[in-house]
Formats: sequence, C-alpha cells, structure tokens
Amino acid sequence: MSDATPKTPRPLGSISLNFIPAAAGDAVAAATHAVPGGTGVPVEAPVVIVGSGPAGLTAAIYAARANLKPIVIGGVVGGGQLMITSDVENYPGFPDGVQGPELMGLFRKQAERFGARIVDADVDRVDLAGRPFGLWAAGVEYRARAVIVATGADAIWLGIESETRLRGRGVSACATCDGFFFRDKEVGIVGGGDSALEEALFLTRFATKVHLIHRRDAFRGSKIMQARAAAHPKIELHLNRTIEEVLGADHVEGLRLGKADGTGEERLPVQGLFVAIGHRPNVAVFSDWIETDEKGYLKTEGATTASNIDGVFVAGDVDDHRYRQAVTAAGEGCRAAIDAERWLEAQDAHDGQAAAEVAHSGVATAP
Repeated sequence: MSDATPKTPRPLGSISLNFIPAAAGDAVAAATHAVPGGTGVPVEAPVVIVGSGPAGLTAAIYAARANLKPIVIGGVVGGGQLMITSDVENYPGFPDGVQGPELMGLFRKQAERFGARIVDADVDRVDLAGRPFGLWAAGVEYRARAVIVATGADAIWLGIESETRLRGRGVSACATCDGFFFRDKEVGIVGGGDSALEEALFLTRFATKVHLIHRRDAFRGSKIMQARAAAHPKIELHLNRTIEEVLGADHVEGLRLGKADGTGEERLPVQGLFVAIGHRPNVAVFSDWIETDEKGYLKTEGATTASNIDGVFVAGDVDDHRYRQAVTAAGEGCRAAIDAERWLEAQDAHDGQAAAEVAHSGVATAP
C-alpha cells in the first residue's frame, strides 16, 4: 500500500501469493525502467488500482471483466487487513468460514484469471495534476487514464511485543469481526472514544464479562455512550490503567495492567483483547491531491466513488470509517470499477465527438 509507515511481513499461513517485481506481461521488465525522471519507458494502462485488499481486488475483477486491462499496485505486503485475520466467518459464500489469507489468495487468483496484472510494490509518489495520471512504484512510472485508490486503513495498535505476537490468537482490532469467537469468555477492550464504547457494548452479546480499559480518568466518547457502558451489568470499567503486557504463550490468557499514577500493577484473567484506539487511513501519497474529511479519510462526491479529481475514484476503508468490513470494502470496489468504466466511456464519447467536429470543420490536425 502507499502509507509512509514501514511495512512488516505478515503471516500468510499456507497461502503463497507469488510476489512479482513488475506487472506480468509488461513489454519492459522493471529492471529496465529508470527511476522517475530518467529515460525509462512508462507502463500505460486504462486503469491503475492502488491497493490489493478486498476493495482493490474486487475493483480489479470488475475492471478486468470490462476489458479495462487494470494494473494493481498492491503494496509490498498485499491483501489488506485480512492478511492478519485468522478465521473469517461473516464473508458470504463460506458457510464453514475461511482463513483471511486464504480468502485474499482467492481474490487475487480471480482477478488474475480475468487479466488483472498485479505489482507487489508500494507507490512512492503520484502526479494527479492532469491526465494521464502518473504513479511511481519501485522505480517504475505507471500512467493511467483513470485511477482507483483502495489503500485501506490500518488499525492503530498499542505497540507492545506481546500484542503483536498474539495478534490473531486472541488479540483483535475488530469486535464486529471477531466477537463471536469469544462467546462465554471474559475479554478486555482498550480505548476511550465512541468506537471503544460501542464495541464494548457489542461484545456483551457474547462475552460473560467485558473489561473496558482506558488510560485516562474519563472517556472521550459521547455522554450517552458512556452512560450505557457504565450501566451495563457485564461491563467493568478500568480507568487510569495502561496495558503493559498481554499474557499467554500461544493465546491470550490475561492482561498485566499498569496504573497511571505508577503505584503498582494488576492482572486481569481474560481470553481476548480488542484494541479500539483508532484507525489510520493509508493516504500519505494522496492527501495532497484528494480531499480528506476531518478524520483524514479520503472524500467522495455524492453517492458515487468519485473524488474531487475527475477520473480518480476511491473505494474501501480509505474512505469508510463507519463500517470497515471486508464485504463493504468489496462492494465499494465494485462501485468504483463501474464508475471508472462509465467515466472512461463518457471520455471516449466526448473525445470522439470532438475529433468528428474538428474533421467536419476541415481543420487539419497534427499527425
């Protein structure tokens, strides 16, 4: 993806995604392309899609089937958030569930089947000042008549080693996705905003007890959400507490909490931890071009996926801070591909009409 934050390898289970250095089938290999500003031959495509999560790969499937020959610049670590998700039981079509990496492998295989070319590189910079749009990745320049931005959003984590080690083994950043797996268990959730309060209330449908942990002495969420959480018999509040360690060797067995005043620590025997301290949209190379909302997510125009730049479309979690589900991201990828296809058709019709008018007027055009 195109976030400026360094990427780290993610566990792929038994799935091999066969990373390639340049778009397969390009006439010139990536090694022959000079760095931006050099003499390398740009790679051209009607549509370039940035991102290879559910939104990006669904857009690729639709664009490829529309004969738009899309190139997907999917990131060094592709697949989106599902690559760090173990069991996925709420994606339609998999009644017995599916592993996140397996699901993304199937997305990719389907996109490639219809002719999408996938590049496993990060976008370094873009130029959206005019068409064709320019995008640079791993020293290769890509030129596109239309662009779909589907770079997603990453959960903000606590940043402790034990949290990373147990991610997918009891540590999650999505209660809606994973709450079902903690039926009749005690869980912890950390955060102080409305998202944390809402997810704590959601988890009470499954867990026997929900420990809501916040490092300050008051929550930041709305008063009504605070009141609901405080009144719920299954929720226990732990204010002025920080998570120092997630306990457990192979799965979550508890939490070691520190006290804000530094007077000691305590332990909670929980079987799961949900981190709800926010998400960060991956907009680093696009935020100077595409309008963002007050939370930093890319904005779309009206009911479409169109951005403020004509010919640039947005899909998935990079503009959605409400739902953040694989199935909604895939739906937006479908919409973006259809919007791009119709936009290109309109451009072709406009260009054809302009050429006919020039020919009819007898004005000579340059060869």
